[in-house]
Amino acid sequence: MKLARNLLVVAALGLAACKVATQDSNSAQPQAAAAIAPILTTPDAKDDASYARPLEARVHHVKLDLAVDFNAKRVGGTATLDIDRKPDAKEIILDDKGLEIASIADGAGQPLDYKVGAADEKLGAPLAITLRPDTKRLVIKYKSAPDAGALQWLTPEQTAGKKRPYLFSQGQAIENRSWIPTQDSPGIRQTWEATIRVPAGLTAVMSAPKSAEPITQGGESIFSYKMPHSVAPYMIAIAVGDLAFRELGPRTGVWTEPVMLDRAAAELADTEKMVEAAEKLYGPYRWGRYDVIVLPPAFPYGGMENPTLTFLTPTFIAGDKSLVGLVAHELAHSWSGNLVTNATWADSWLNEGFTSYFENRIMEALYGTKRASQEAALSFDDLNDALTEEGATAPITRLNLPKEQAVADGGSTGIVYDKGAVFLRTIERTVGREKWDAYLRSYFDRHAFQPMTSALFLADLRKNLIKGDQALEARLQLDRWVYQPGLPDNVARPDPAAFAAIDQAVAQFAGGGPVPTAFDQWTTAEKLRFLNKLPRKMDKSRLDALNGTLRLNQAANQEVLFAWLSLAVANRYDPALPPLEQFLSAQGRGKFVRPLIQALAKDTQWGRPIAARIYAKTRPLYHSIVTRDLDELGLLGAAPQPAG
Repeated sequence: MKLARNLLVVAALGLAACKVATQDSNSAQPQAAAAIAPILTTPDAKDDASYARPLEARVHHVKLDLAVDFNAKRVGGTATLDIDRKPDAKEIILDDKGLEIASIADGAGQPLDYKVGAADEKLGAPLAITLRPDTKRLVIKYKSAPDAGALQWLTPEQTAGKKRPYLFSQGQAIENRSWIPTQDSPGIRQTWEATIRVPAGLTAVMSAPKSAEPITQGGESIFSYKMPHSVAPYMIAIAVGDLAFRELGPRTGVWTEPVMLDRAAAELADTEKMVEAAEKLYGPYRWGRYDVIVLPPAFPYGGMENPTLTFLTPTFIAGDKSLVGLVAHELAHSWSGNLVTNATWADSWLNEGFTSYFENRIMEALYGTKRASQEAALSFDDLNDALTEEGATAPITRLNLPKEQAVADGGSTGIVYDKGAVFLRTIERTVGREKWDAYLRSYFDRHAFQPMTSALFLADLRKNLIKGDQALEARLQLDRWVYQPGLPDNVARPDPAAFAAIDQAVAQFAGGGPVPTAFDQWTTAEKLRFLNKLPRKMDKSRLDALNGTLRLNQAANQEVLFAWLSLAVANRYDPALPPLEQFLSAQGRGKFVRPLIQALAKDTQWGRPIAARIYAKTRPLYHSIVTRDLDELGLLGAAPQPAG
């Protein structure tokens, strides 16, 4: 990795960046040898969403020994952190969001002074720990708060099986600091291991390979996991519940509640083929197994790319594999995001834009050019919607976000995901697919298990693809794409034929024509294109015609149902209220829940009372990632109910 060594300016912590860790001088037991991931020192790699100062002292390994308490809604125990430091470092700063610290000691058991600083509502607080000259290990006894932002506790009634409680975590972007004391920044990669104790009869799974067989003793079951590769801290994930497993292929499988297993496994039947297709594109899958877990519907995202164990919403299960692009997306993160990770949230497009492009290539390899072309065109629609909503000259439409927008979970989905993907597709069309694929494969090889910034990516691109070709440099407009708002004029636009027949059907219906009778034979992408392109204002008779002919209130595909309900809410269509309430009560995916409740709340005469009534009932189902936005609408008054 000669180029990586040239480009990555590594912190001088008294150790080489990839030095093999040695035994702590004040520890009774040796640490397993592991490469320490580099820390970037360029100004654009400074993470303003973390209190850590990794150039002085940084965490490189986390060992957890935790018990899960469903009654108290807490996890608690010990976190042992191995650190790398400058010889003269006086303290190390961790990220803390509501942790209840009992004690902190070094590896020999000697107490260390510590102080929790002033808290910020979003970032939490700095946890400053005083270091002795020989301190290389921290032992922290603690427990999480009952309202820890990363953890969602579900009652048996909120699960599919209705028998046992459930816990899952969602760490991205900066929520893991609410249950793990560490430096919670994507640029500070860490290896980790965990021993998890849960009530007997429940199963704990994590985003790492199993390191020992589970045992049950004294009314509890004990599970052990170990991640040998350095990962961003937000990728440490856990789920605990009544779980069953089924193999999908030699290295793929699915976990979920037993009552969900048949449906989930059927929908995920092509997972092993997806891994094979991804490897043919951009090199070996380096994480061992690729398993997924289909979570209860309260999970706030479509999916989360936790290494070795993708977390998935059950809303992707349509019965016909029409929404498995979600699985392809999370799998692609095993290269773009997990293997090579944005160093700060200003550059989250390096994760999501790359992955959205890669997802589309996997879908093309498995399901053909037509499907991939249509899904790319839908993505381009989302990009145009974002540019319209934000304004084409708004700073938030940059790929590399300026400081004001570069907050954790900041930016616009239409930009971070869709503009990023279109940028890479534009490079592909300019240089040719064969040349572009060879570059991307080498990029993942060069920077495996390392952080990345926009500036480093562009430098790598210029060195290894452009190679001084000034005419090519001018055609690509790289800096314009990354550092300027809007779309450059060299953008690779979608195939106009992808939805030609659908757009004609839209025009005909919008002009007073009949409901398209071929709707049931259309692909999901075609159905979404039709519903999303219809005029936003329609009279009840036209909505009645749509609903009566197409049975949209009964749509089983959750994406299609969401598109229909969005149109219905925009037109105060009362016949859609029963399925709307059922939809909002049955799942907590932010992509669906936020815009529907927000649209209702904006309609003060018709929609707001409906939103208030539904939200009062559904809020306990939703994750705090969703409720913190919806609470701002004031639907519940000054004192919103606590989330799970």
